[in-house]
Amino acid sequence: MEALQMLFSGFALALEPTNILMAALGALVGTMVGVLPGLGPTSAIAILLPLTAILPPTQAIIMLAGIYYGAMYGGSSTAILLNIPGEVASVPTCLDGYPMAQQGRGGPALGIAAIGSFIAGIMGIIALTFFAPLFAEQALKFGPPEYFALMLLALTIVVSLGGASISKALAMGFFGYLLSLIGLGTMTNMPRLTFGYTPLWGGLDVISVVIGLFAISEVLNGIEEKKIAISMGNIGSVFPGLKDLRQSFKAIFRGGALGFFMGLLPGCSPAVTTFLAYDLEKKCSKTPERFGKGAIEGVAAPEAANNATSSAGFIPLFALGIPASPPLAVLLGGLMIYGLTPGPLLFEQNGDFVWAVIASMFIGNVMCLILNLPLVGLWAKLTQIPYGILAPIILLISIVGAYTVRNDMFDVLVALIFGVLGYFMNKFGWPVIPFIICFILGPMLETSLLQSFGMAFENPFIFFQRPISLTLLVATGIFLLVSIKLRRRTQSRIDNSGFEVN
Repeated sequence: MEALQMLFSGFALALEPTNILMAALGALVGTMVGVLPGLGPTSAIAILLPLTAILPPTQAIIMLAGIYYGAMYGGSSTAILLNIPGEVASVPTCLDGYPMAQQGRGGPALGIAAIGSFIAGIMGIIALTFFAPLFAEQALKFGPPEYFALMLLALTIVVSLGGASISKALAMGFFGYLLSLIGLGTMTNMPRLTFGYTPLWGGLDVISVVIGLFAISEVLNGIEEKKIAISMGNIGSVFPGLKDLRQSFKAIFRGGALGFFMGLLPGCSPAVTTFLAYDLEKKCSKTPERFGKGAIEGVAAPEAANNATSSAGFIPLFALGIPASPPLAVLLGGLMIYGLTPGPLLFEQNGDFVWAVIASMFIGNVMCLILNLPLVGLWAKLTQIPYGILAPIILLISIVGAYTVRNDMFDVLVALIFGVLGYFMNKFGWPVIPFIICFILGPMLETSLLQSFGMAFENPFIFFQRPISLTLLVATGIFLLVSIKLRRRTQSRIDNSGFEVN
């Protein structure tokens, strides 16, 4: 009851006109940022952070938080309509969202993405309100061995999302992991796999890689196919029908629950949880062969996980001062600038501020829904633009997005190279998703492994001596067996139904 009373007092502050304006501004800017490939909430918050110095702390953090979860909403638009993920976390949305758009159902896909994000975001904020101290305490029990086991568990996705060929999926996963090693070594800080080329010391930026594999390769594919427009058919109503809502209902709650609990762990960003949510939904489905061909659950689950993870990340940030993702790390810097030290004392010494920000997140999520559903029709009209006009625009946005990540033309070169690679991967049936998953998880896997050996004096049995890591390793084995069984069942259904698999 005490938390509820504090929340009501927070609403009294959050509903002040200036605070409502900041929440609306943050949601609007965040949505626009999410749509643009490459910019992302981290860059947007970092750019606007100096400008918020003229604002009081509550208004500034409300706006910056709005940019964060607004970007989570906006990333689905171009992912669904153009097969261009605005954020890495939007990559799983492309898998079924874009096929839905090609089938003339881009409107319902965008609608369910907005509704799923809203429901999961509200779920996450409610949990943030009532269970923050308990969950934050449990998250502290995760050390390097637990994170290593967790990353292994996440890598089981490669088997189930690797397409028809396991060997190709494993090969692409290994290729992605190998490229993730480029740059300065995690523990040695010495250059590796750079071949004396200085720009490679900073490694390959994941945003540039994603832009190349999805956006630029899509342009090349479109040119080869001589597309007239992105979609050949009506987009349909922007509001999902009853059948779509029934199919998506469980997916939204499963994705939201998984995204929230995983989001409590520092370093477990939406880029990880959205893939996990998509994989979980595919495992739970009675017709997994529909996934990748326009299953609306494949849009609902990752979008719900996306926003739930974003909300959950505020728990370790406020209660422990631990940022769970890069945008929250920048937000942590904003808190420190204003002299607000995150931790247990933040709730006691600056309770009005904390609860006003939490209350504003309820308001901001409502505003994101209001902004997104009416704008769905506007984004849908993109599909009616002739491809000869749209392709250069996509290419220009992609190049600008790749450049703005680190303000380096080398990242543009990386995006162009991976665009060509992505074109040939699609052409010859090599799965891109295992590559992306291993490229993202590779550095985290390596870091947690080396830290585990360091704390155990190179004793490999440390992973079996800690209850949580042992449980996760057992779960990894079970998930791997389930994934293999699911693949066989899916392949059998596909063979019987006459579907073709690339």
